[in-house]
Amino acid sequence: MSEEENQEMEGELLDQSDIDALISEAVDEPDEIIYNPEGVRIAAPKGTRIEPYDFRNPIFLSEVELRRVRIRHEEFIRYLAARLSIFLRLEYSLKMSRLSTLTYSKFTETIPNPAHVVLFKVEQLFGVGVIDINPRLALTMVDRMLGGKGHSVQGERYLTEIEVNLVDDIVSIMLEEWCRQWTGEQELDTSIIGHESNGRFLETSPPDAIMLVLTMEAGVGDCSEPVQIGIPYYTLEPIIKRMHDDKEKDLSPNLGNSEKAWSESFDEIDIPVKAEWDADELTVQETLSIRPGDVIRFPKSVLNETRLTFSNVCKFKGDVGLDNNRVAVKIREKHKEEEK
Repeated sequence: MSEEENQEMEGELLDQSDIDALISEAVDEPDEIIYNPEGVRIAAPKGTRIEPYDFRNPIFLSEVELRRVRIRHEEFIRYLAARLSIFLRLEYSLKMSRLSTLTYSKFTETIPNPAHVVLFKVEQLFGVGVIDINPRLALTMVDRMLGGKGHSVQGERYLTEIEVNLVDDIVSIMLEEWCRQWTGEQELDTSIIGHESNGRFLETSPPDAIMLVLTMEAGVGDCSEPVQIGIPYYTLEPIIKRMHDDKEKDLSPNLGNSEKAWSESFDEIDIPVKAEWDADELTVQETLSIRPGDVIRFPKSVLNETRLTFSNVCKFKGDVGLDNNRVAVKIREKHKEEEK
C-alpha cells in the first residue's frame, strides 16, 4: 500500500471527540413538537408525557370510577334477575356482555330494526335514558305474563299497544332496581316518558353526547336476546362524583374521630405557661415614642382579667397578685371556647 493511500485512510478514521458526538446524538431523544394553548407550535419540554387521545370515542371515566360503576351494575344484574324470576314465575337469566362508553350516534346505530325502545327520565337528574329490548324477548315475556310457557316467539314484529303496556311493567322493575343501586348517593325516581320502534328516530341527546351503555344477555325459557340500557354521561356525572367522594372519605383516615392514646413520654414535655391581659390602646405615634424607663399606666381592673395560656392556647381566666413575694395567678374559670 502506498503512502498516499495510508494518509487517505487515516483521514477517514474518527477521533474520540467525533465518536462521543455521534453517541450523544444517538442517546438524545428528538424534540417532540406540541401546540401551546394559543395554537403555536413549540418544542415539548424535557419529561413531557404525550399520550394518544381518541376524540371520536372519548372516555370520561377513570379506571377506578369505571370499575366501581361496573361493580354497581353487576349487583344490579344479579338482583334484577332474581326479581324478574319471581315476577314471571320462571327462571330469568341475565349476564353482562359489555359496559362501555359510546357516542349517542353510535349507540343508536347498534339498535336493530324492528326494535322496542323505552325512553325514561330520572326525575332528580338531567337527560333521558334509553332501554332497548329485543322484540322477540319482549313478546316471549308477554306470552309468559299472559299464562304461556315462555317459549320463544317466532318472527319479529312491532309490539301492539297492549303488549307495550305489559312490557312497561317489566321495565318499571328494571328502573326501580337500577335506582336502588344508587340509594347511598341519592334517592332516585324514574318514569317512562315514551316508546320508539326504530333507533334512527331517537333524538333524546346530541349526536356527540357520551353514553354509558350496559349490554346484557337476557334469557327466559328457550329465548335468549340482548337488552341494552344507555344513559347519558351528563346524567350519571353527579351521582358518580358523589360515589367517588364517599369512597375517598371511607379510604382516608378519620383523624378527628380516632381515639387518642396517651404515651408516657408525653409526661416529660415542657409546655410554656403565660399570664397575659389586654393593655390600653396606643396610637402609632405614641408607640414609636416609647423609650426605656417610660411608665405605662394600666387600670387596676386588668388584673382581674388575666388569661392563662398553655403553648399560646388560652385555657383559663383568673386574677393576678402576690403570694409570698411571688407573682401568682388564681384560676377563676375556664375560657369560654375551652368549655365548648
